Amino acid sequence: MTIDVEDYFQVSAFAPHIPREAWTTIPCRVESNIDRILALLNEEGTKATFFTLGWIAERYPAMVRRIVTEGHELASHGWAHYRVTDQKPDEFREDISRSKALLEDIGGQAVLGYRAPSFSIGRHNQWALNVLEEAGYRYSSSIYPIQHDHYGMPDAPRFAYHPCSDKGLLELPITTMRLFRRNLPAGGGGYFRLWPYPISRWFLQRLNRLERRSAIFYFHPWEMDHEQPRQTGISMKTRFRHYYNLHRMEARIAALTRDFKWDRMDRIFLE
Repeated sequence: MTIDVEDYFQVSAFAPHIPREAWTTIPCRVESNIDRILALLNEEGTKATFFTLGWIAERYPAMVRRIVTEGHELASHGWAHYRVTDQKPDEFREDISRSKALLEDIGGQAVLGYRAPSFSIGRHNQWALNVLEEAGYRYSSSIYPIQHDHYGMPDAPRFAYHPCSDKGLLELPITTMRLFRRNLPAGGGGYFRLWPYPISRWFLQRLNRLERRSAIFYFHPWEMDHEQPRQTGISMKTRFRHYYNLHRMEARIAALTRDFKWDRMDRIFLE
């Protein structure tokens, strides 16, 4: 179980409408949403990995320490949600090193994992995986092996693999289901809100039972917040993707924690 810790105004789809310079002027809602998530996970004794933006951690260190104190894994989501596709290697190295150092300083534990904003590591920037390994990360969860208009690498392996060397960085792709000769998204995000819950549950049950694999599922704190301010000037497509079924998300995540056993990424894949 993984959570990408960012606020609603930091999503890539809103970047053309909300410049990063304006982030400090917008009231954050991430703290209250993380409180709800921690309470929900605690009900079933579920532990998770929180891929956290450095920008968020710097402003809410007590929230970060609470995540760690409650037994969850702290991992990096970069500093300020810059897509890897928009960065040069030196910029990327600075971004991931800065966020790793801050998170380790606040959380008091080694940060082993990284997830690229918007799954922005793919076929044309594989160099980023080597940079992650050089920066001291043990694993990445940055590649989504599906076809999507903003990200995706459908020909990538569906399960854990070493992209750099046999004993180097481990890449942990978001879960997909292989049906009709294509990979269907089965690991959370907007698809989890789009499809009826029984479909997602069937995907995960099938993965566990037939392929005997652990699922990697993700969601965002803002997806639990149907009362968040509505962004104006966005397309109908963006509006649908961002806001659809937000009011059902908390109940669905609660159902996931009852229907399946979840744990931290480091325990499942590194130990």
